[in-house]
Amino acid sequence: MRLLSVNLGRAEAVPYTDQPEGLTGIDKRPTDGPVRVADPGPKGVGASGLAGDTVCDRRHHGGEDQAVYAMAREDMDDWARELGRELPNGSFGENLTTTGLDLTGALIGERWRVGPELLLEVTSGRIPCRTFQGHLDERRWVKRFTEKGAPGAYFRVLEPGEIRAGDPVRIVHRPAHGVTVAVQFRAVTTQRELLPRLLAAGPALHPESLAAARKYVSEYGA
Repeated sequence: MRLLSVNLGRAEAVPYTDQPEGLTGIDKRPTDGPVRVADPGPKGVGASGLAGDTVCDRRHHGGEDQAVYAMAREDMDDWARELGRELPNGSFGENLTTTGLDLTGALIGERWRVGPELLLEVTSGRIPCRTFQGHLDERRWVKRFTEKGAPGAYFRVLEPGEIRAGDPVRIVHRPAHGVTVAVQFRAVTTQRELLPRLLAAGPALHPESLAAARKYVSEYGA
């Protein structure tokens, strides 16, 4: 279980984003040197947790509960076979490309020690957007990505640190509630009836998902 690459993006003007200035940092590329990772602050104010990485649309991306985005190389390889094209590390706009880790089966609140210092906590899966679809230039991409249900995972930073490609990843804590990234993703996309299950993850859950679960229960019951 290790990092294949640490990927950073710079602001770029594109025609396929609704960011007010037409900018996106989704085109992330692997970097060789060490990268400092820390809590970037609240959503809307804070951007990426990785030094040197760019988040342009802070309405929807970045912030403390989406500080780091990881994607499994194994899931990307599945997509590469399905799409019939190469998908280099960073193609999905992920900060971390991993190998040997089941991100879809990761638990909300699961904690990863990356390298000797960095401690991350899983908060949610990634919801696909128009910018993601435009970046990959694949028809019906948002729907296809959602249907596949292997969204990668967002993390918050519990302990800052430097990381680099090749660093080992250790899972140091797995909660007992059983709420996986897969369950959380389905609950907030295609299977709203799963929302009450998310409450078992408590405050480890991304606040927006937690609020959606509480609202559903208040309206429809558990």
